[in-house]
Amino acid sequence: MNNYIIKKENGISYLQFTKLLEYKDIIKHAISLKPIDIGSNESFYKRKEESYSYYQRLCNALNLDYKNIYRPYQTHTDVVKCVDKEQSGIFTKDFRDVDALVTNKENKILSISVADCIDLMFFDPVKKVIANTHSGWQGTYKLISKKTVENMVDNYACNPKDIICCIGPSIRKCHFEVDEDLSEKFYEKFKYLSNIDDIISKGKQENNKQKYNIDTVLINKQTMIQMGLKEENIIDCGLCTVCNSDKFHSYRVEKELAGRNTGIITLI
Repeated sequence: MNNYIIKKENGISYLQFTKLLEYKDIIKHAISLKPIDIGSNESFYKRKEESYSYYQRLCNALNLDYKNIYRPYQTHTDVVKCVDKEQSGIFTKDFRDVDALVTNKENKILSISVADCIDLMFFDPVKKVIANTHSGWQGTYKLISKKTVENMVDNYACNPKDIICCIGPSIRKCHFEVDEDLSEKFYEKFKYLSNIDDIISKGKQENNKQKYNIDTVLINKQTMIQMGLKEENIIDCGLCTVCNSDKFHSYRVEKELAGRNTGIITLI
C-alpha cells in the first residue's frame, strides 16, 4: 500500500502523504505534479503571472490563500531560517540564499522548489512545528537535513523522537550517476555510515570512465536517524523524478528547460 495519494481536481494534480493527512486539522500540505510549474530562480521573473497562477490554483485546491506563500531564493546552501515576522512573498530579501524554512506560526505557507532535488517535509505534532527543506546533492553533502532538525530542537524545543519527515519525489540512485571525483568526495564524507556500500556503488563504464551511483535519499534517512528521528517516522514516497518525468519536472531529463515542482506545507 502506498504511503501517499495523488489527487486531481480543477485540472491540477498533487501528491499528499497519508501520514500527514492524519493531522489535517493542524496542517495542510501538497507536492505539485505537472503541469504546475512555479519556475526556477531565473525563469520565475520571466513568467511571474503564470507562476503566481499555478500557486493560486494549488492553494485554492487546499483552501489556502496563496498570498501567504514564503518561498526562499534557493542556492544549494545549508542555511535554515525561521519564519516569524517576515513579509510573505517570493524571493523576499529575508530569504535570499536560504534552502530550508521552519515555523511554529499558523498561516505561513512554506514553499520550496524542486526538479530532481529532495523535498523534505518535517512536522512535529507535539510542538506544532513545521519545516520545508530543499536538499539536492549539495544540500545532502552539507547535511541540511541535520541542520533543519537542529533548528527545530534549538529554536522550538522539539524532541527528535516526535518529528515526522516525509520525503518527496526526487532523483533516485537508479539515475543519480556521477563521476569518480564526486563519488570519492561523498565516500570520504559519509564513510562512517555502516551502509556506505549501499549508498555508493559502481555504475556503468562510459568513454573509458567509471561512473558511480549515489543514494542521496538514503544518506538523508541515515542522517535523520542519527539525529534521533524514529525510522518509522521517516516516510519516503519512493518516487524517482527521472523515472516519472512525465509527472514531475526533472532537470536531468529536461536540462535548462526543466520547470519546477513545489512542496508546500502550513500550519492552520
